[in-house]
Amino acid sequence: MGIKKRSKVSAEFSMSSLTDIIFLLLIFFMLTSSLVAPNALNLKLPGSSKTKVTTTSKTDDVSIRKDGRYYLNNKRVELAALDQQLARMAKGKSGKLNITISPDSGTPTEYVVAIMDIALRYHINGILVTELSK
Repeated sequence: MGIKKRSKVSAEFSMSSLTDIIFLLLIFFMLTSSLVAPNALNLKLPGSSKTKVTTTSKTDDVSIRKDGRYYLNNKRVELAALDQQLARMAKGKSGKLNITISPDSGTPTEYVVAIMDIALRYHINGILVTELSK
């Protein structure tokens, strides 16, 4: 009696190559997604206008020196005291308070950002004044 061997076809699928491709795609999208949204400040740069605008209210000025000294309306003040004064001024105004931020040329960015942070906390409009080129 002859015994026939039945050859069975395996219906299995190897998943190892598929998982390799999925991991490579995952790594690719993780790397490219961090490049799409960089961590940066959202700064609005000033533009130029030919029309002259006159204001009736006096704008307070915050000056910053290269060595980190702060001046509010030409009076020297520490950063913590400046924070308190601007908070009081913002509460006293019925509308929004406007200030100009005028750093010296070469002032480190961290000093300017500290003032911009205070202005953001108290909803103060800060106008960054730069040195005009002649």
